[in-house]
Amino acid sequence: MKHKNLIDLEYMTKDELEQTIRLAGVIKQRPDVYKHACDGKIMATLFYEPSTRTQMSFQTAMMRLGGKTIGFDNPMNSSVAKGENLKDTIAVVSGYADIIAMRHPIEGSAKAASLYSDVPLINCGDGGHFHPTQTLTDVVTLSFEKGRLDNLKIGLCGDLLNGRTVHSLIKTMSHFEGNSFVLISTKELTVPDYIKDILNKSGCEYTEINNLKDAISDLDVLYMTRIQRERFATEEEYEKQKGVFVLDMDKLSLAKEDMIILHPLPRVDEITIEVDDDPRACYFKQAQYGMYGRMALIVLLLREEGSFLFDMPDPIESKEHRCPNPKCITNDPQQFYLPKNFYKKNGRVFCDYCDYEV
Repeated sequence: MKHKNLIDLEYMTKDELEQTIRLAGVIKQRPDVYKHACDGKIMATLFYEPSTRTQMSFQTAMMRLGGKTIGFDNPMNSSVAKGENLKDTIAVVSGYADIIAMRHPIEGSAKAASLYSDVPLINCGDGGHFHPTQTLTDVVTLSFEKGRLDNLKIGLCGDLLNGRTVHSLIKTMSHFEGNSFVLISTKELTVPDYIKDILNKSGCEYTEINNLKDAISDLDVLYMTRIQRERFATEEEYEKQKGVFVLDMDKLSLAKEDMIILHPLPRVDEITIEVDDDPRACYFKQAQYGMYGRMALIVLLLREEGSFLFDMPDPIESKEHRCPNPKCITNDPQQFYLPKNFYKKNGRVFCDYCDYEV
């Protein structure tokens, strides 16, 4: 049986996305109407790597809807420390909870977990792959702050190679008419080829540039990201990239008066503290908007009536192929039981877990 899982916003239709945004707006305006929407329901938050906003946002969202939460924020405080594999953890926890929100450091882990869950599962980030509820947060913020999701010039700056929030946002916003992108990064941290393939296929204009100051004046949205220490193999590699792009008041003075600044947080040194007081800085409001977006998502996933997120395609199981991505869940020896699932697109074969081309 197919369950309502949110692994990637790509599985959500444009109508479903707009439905979620509308409901988030209603909940924001009338929270009292939804304060008992999840009475008697339990959410399990399984966080295999550190998180502040995403985990607390989901927990707060569930409690504001009248539900309760269980889970862990450190796998070493769970049976994972004893060697329990992902399948067994999910099979057990889905017997306790009505919905699962999971973050995991390995790419494709959310899709793998969904195969063994008896309840809806939400991907809260799987390695450098996707982070769909951060993208939901981003589009809710854009809708509330800009009043539209189309005809926007969006600059994305920082670690565009490992930034799962960047990948998810580009994929989603490429579906809306008239959007264009400015990709601001060093050559080592540019977006992966499969994201460029998506942009090319959608017909979205995009440019690549390595200077934030040169790009900022024409943007409607600036999406800043941190250089992620945890995604680098060595400290030396991280130090080479750290601090290359910093948004300060000098650069911001060149931007449009109605440009907005977003950031998935946490911030390190890529936005100076002085920028916080500028009305264009929306990253703290963005975090709050994310709670309303997640409240709406939880309500829709737990509804028994109607159809929502049931259109995930069936994969092809093949023993002839092997995912070449060393960061993929299928290459983790502990998850040996996983079926070798792939899908075909435009005559090419991709891993069904991490979307890496075979």
